[in-house]
This record gives sequence, C-alpha cells and structure tokens, in this order.
Amino acid sequence: QSLMLAKAKEEWDQEILDKQAEKERYLSERIAPLHTSGLSLSQLQDLCKELHEKVEIVDEERYDIEAKCNHNTREIKDLKIKVLDLRGKFKRPPLRRVRVSADAMLRALLGSKHKVSMDLRANLKSVKKEDTEKERPVEVGDWRKNVEAMSGMEGRKKMFDA
Repeated sequence: QSLMLAKAKEEWDQEILDKQAEKERYLSERIAPLHTSGLSLSQLQDLCKELHEKVEIVDEERYDIEAKCNHNTREIKDLKIKVLDLRGKFKRPPLRRVRVSADAMLRALLGSKHKVSMDLRANLKSVKKEDTEKERPVEVGDWRKNVEAMSGMEGRKKMFDA
C-alpha cells in the first residue's frame, strides 16, 4: 500500500507541474508581454485604461458563464427531484391473499362453459387427530409425598436415573 501511495503522490505532483506549465504556455500565447519602460505618464494611463476594459470584458464573460452553470445545476437538481418523485408514486402495492374456491376460479377462467362442480376436498384422506391427553394416564396423588421423595441426594439420583 505504501508503494501505491508513493506512486500516486508522484503522479499527482507531476500532474500539478504539467498544469502549471500548460497555464504558463497558454498565458504566453494569449497575453503579450507589457513594455512599460520608456513610456510617459499619459501613455501609462492609457495602457491602464485598456487593461481595465479588457478585465471588465473578461469579468462579464466569467459572470455569464457562472450564471449559466448555476442555472444548469439548479435544473439538474430539479430534474433529479422529479425523477425521485416519479419513482415514489408508482410503488407496487403489496399483494393480498384471496381465498377463492375451485368452482369460482374455474368460472372466472372458463366463463359460462364451466358447469361441473369440483370438490377438491372430497378426494383428500381424512386424518384422525391423536388425542395425546387421553393416552397418558394422569396420576393424581398427594404432592407432599412427591416432594419428600425427591428431596435430598436420593431424589437427585432418581431424577438423573429417570
């Protein structure tokens, strides 16, 4: 990881240097060097006025571009909100279980052609419920005897043996 971080830092530094060199090259192409030596006071004032006019023009262009960028950003945000609203409106409702008999289902599928009533429960086996309470005999006795028998080490031994 440290090697990767070192390599990324080197590339980042190189990228910064490349950007600075590109900026200097662009400025040297676009802006002529100023020659202020040997100029009189009125010529220097005229030069300053020209530079101020150019700065105002560039500043107006920058302001217009910034306003367009802000407008586009606001429009993108509004469109994102609209998309989220549209997604939220069309939620699929949770499906509910509906009990329909086999006859009603066949009538719905086949229409008036269905005349045979179908009793699906008639073919099922009947299962008898086992009554577990009746099988176990219930011992009714004096609970005090049971407590006395289970007390002490012998009672514990009976519990483990059982």
